[in-house]
Amino acid sequence: MGADLYRAKLTRDGVLRLITCGSVDDGKSTLIGRLLHDSQAIMDDTLTTLIDDSRKHGTTGAEVDYALLLDGLEAEREQGITIDVAWRFFATPRRRFIIADTPGHEQYTRNMATGASTADLAIILVDASKGLLTQTRRHSFIASLMGIGHIVLAVNKMDLVDFDEARFRAIVADYTAIADRLGFAGFTAIPMAARSGLNLCARAAEMPWFEGPTLIEHLEAVQLDAGSDARPLRFPVQWVNRPDASFRGYAGTIVAGQVQPGDAVITARSGKATHVTRIVTVDGDLAVAGTETAVTLVLADEIDISRGDMLVSPENRPHVAQQFAADLLWLDEDALKPGRSYLLKSGPLTTPASVTLLKHRIDINSLDERPARTLAMNEIGLVNLETTAPLLFDPYTECRDTGGFILIDRYTNNTVGAGMIRHALRRASNIHLQPMTVTQAQRSALKGHQPAVIWFTGLSGSGKSTIANLVEAQLAALACHTYSLDGDNVRHGLNRDLGFTDADRVENIRRIGEIAKLMADAGLIVTCSFISPFRSEREMARQLVGAERFVEVFVDTPIEICQARDPKGLYAKAASGELTNFTGIDSPYEAPQHPQLHIITATMTEADAAQAIIDWLRAHDIIG
Repeated sequence: MGADLYRAKLTRDGVLRLITCGSVDDGKSTLIGRLLHDSQAIMDDTLTTLIDDSRKHGTTGAEVDYALLLDGLEAEREQGITIDVAWRFFATPRRRFIIADTPGHEQYTRNMATGASTADLAIILVDASKGLLTQTRRHSFIASLMGIGHIVLAVNKMDLVDFDEARFRAIVADYTAIADRLGFAGFTAIPMAARSGLNLCARAAEMPWFEGPTLIEHLEAVQLDAGSDARPLRFPVQWVNRPDASFRGYAGTIVAGQVQPGDAVITARSGKATHVTRIVTVDGDLAVAGTETAVTLVLADEIDISRGDMLVSPENRPHVAQQFAADLLWLDEDALKPGRSYLLKSGPLTTPASVTLLKHRIDINSLDERPARTLAMNEIGLVNLETTAPLLFDPYTECRDTGGFILIDRYTNNTVGAGMIRHALRRASNIHLQPMTVTQAQRSALKGHQPAVIWFTGLSGSGKSTIANLVEAQLAALACHTYSLDGDNVRHGLNRDLGFTDADRVENIRRIGEIAKLMADAGLIVTCSFISPFRSEREMARQLVGAERFVEVFVDTPIEICQARDPKGLYAKAASGELTNFTGIDSPYEAPQHPQLHIITATMTEADAAQAIIDWLRAHDIIG
């Protein structure tokens, strides 16, 4: 097919975004490659290259290996698997298509979720000789979470089961139970042999018992919901465009609805009202702009709008909340830790956030809800989250762009989770801060010193508690008002319900951080002696207390010395297997990178260490 004809086809309306997914070796890449070939969407030079590549990398003998059209990475060709998401564009006389080939391997589930996040339809491939697998169920559940309404069950490799109708019907019956439970708006099953092109673009004489459509017939005919242009306006502000004093515009991409000059708009966060005077683009002003259009809006009034705000329809505003419930797909090898501070990114807004409650996880084989304390990689659960800054959002089922978010690890910068918001949590909307007459400054003045939280961190047996005790004794001798929080002591009371899993350690430090914050507000100097092995939780405590009051003291003692001391016999128990999740043995310790005080016990006595801390407090005007 000529390039001019191909480009002409791409100018027609009716774009269908779809993905292929399923388990490894179900034939996803082969299906798309064959579909592109049979619909005449492969340029002649590309076909020539494909034939050459089939001789070098192909797995189909002398035949053309259509999977190589999609498996573009060298690693994919060597291993015969899909790793990344491969996007292809093609068209028929009736419709345009954007198709994504997503990985089947469980370790690349994040890539499958990426492809699903913008798709209207999912082709779930099943190997007829194997039937439904765990990854089939996982991808179907993710497709449901991501708002995909239409499913094609492509029962592939029917040639391996001699085109047996009974086998096809059995697989369809098994999958129908899943589809009904997940509530897909449309579900169609098609038997096929993708490698030979059977039932893709042409009917298969080998399966005369199947009277349904071919794959391309179904894709051309499937009816989608009303487009995003029909929804209320959602315009997240990416950038305030102010090249000079004569121009102020707000740049971004319309994610839902449409806008034209004269339309009334409001800022979702503040509720300030104005109207649009111009729609500016690099190619000139527009009379109207719809979904997915990148524009700069000029407003009639100068109102306070910044990156992360949203311009919306006055009649239909998004939710503004800091607490909400969401479905969460966990993507990181390091399991979710409720209470840990992550970064939540939704559109242009990035804000610290934490999971306050994990309600349940999904058993991917039965799709039942199971109690859980954490989520492992590729697990899915329902969670409550709390953000530092108010979030502007719609339920994900109403708008993907404003209802979806990702979680980012604050230290590695890895994307660790993908979330779909269900609803705001309204139960705390009647809770407000009560103003108090006596301030923290007055309390400090009465005590004669500044408040501080001295946070001692280090391995068990490093000497944290001993040094903290000496510091408190010296502070008391100086008439300072103090209190000591010690790891073992608080576990006899406040935190006795917590164990030593990673999730429990996070919650242990979160609670201590809240207590230390209150004590510092009372004007006290608080010593906190906790292993606190994770940097994220120490940073969370710092944020709770306030960086100006938080003093991190790293009591640096080699583990060999700690094991030799072993004052509580804990290392011996850990070595024998009697204790699990013990820091330094089978649970990691993340040393501070920039502590205020680094106490190296190999070169410093405990008394010298305590004096160094007192000297630091004096030098920083915390004590006189």
